[in-house]
Amino acid sequence: MKDIFGKALLEYYNNNYTEDIVTWTNISDKDSLPLPYLFRAYSEMPKLEQKALQLAKGKVLDVGCGSGSHSLYLQDKGFEVKAIDISKGAIDVAKKRGIIHAEHKALLDETETFDTILLLMNGTGIFQEFTLVSNYLKHLKSLLNPNGQILIDSSDIKYMYQDDDGGFWLDTSGRYYGELDYYLSYKGDHEQPIKWLYLDFETLKTACLSVGLNCKKVMDGEHYDYLAKINF
Repeated sequence: MKDIFGKALLEYYNNNYTEDIVTWTNISDKDSLPLPYLFRAYSEMPKLEQKALQLAKGKVLDVGCGSGSHSLYLQDKGFEVKAIDISKGAIDVAKKRGIIHAEHKALLDETETFDTILLLMNGTGIFQEFTLVSNYLKHLKSLLNPNGQILIDSSDIKYMYQDDDGGFWLDTSGRYYGELDYYLSYKGDHEQPIKWLYLDFETLKTACLSVGLNCKKVMDGEHYDYLAKINF
């Protein structure tokens, strides 16, 4: 991993913003990911993210924290927050922005327990592949304190497979349709491709039940996305 994402965040934070990150997948064309959006304030966040932050309680783990926008908001509200990300550059930025507990770490390496675990901006993405979902959910379950909660968002991207006639060209014999190959570039430098997973709500709910967790939809977003709460 080259950590191009972290490099972009650091350059933006250091006032060296000249262009945005470019992303694409195996089923979608190139699109810009504006760097200012990754440093947004609470008032600039989608209602779905705002709702997740409103529901936070107790000791919080922010998984895939990026530049730390969610953590910073909660920390300023008096919450004890730990922010983790696999991007070292992102963690460097989060610390520079004032996050007290920010650590360069993968979710599966986390061992502390929490009252709220946040996985936002398509939190199911870090599950990578459909076959790994139960492994991640079991680990998340082990990190929950009694009466703890996981707040996670994702999207049902079935609409991306719809043709002009309203039909769908899903390959039912292949992998789950939300399992994508994700690509990223910044200033002409390309990151190594990663697996990225979008889960429709019913599939997430079924996966939760299989590992002894309850899953409830909190709200729908504006474009096929949703926020879910998972607990014992």
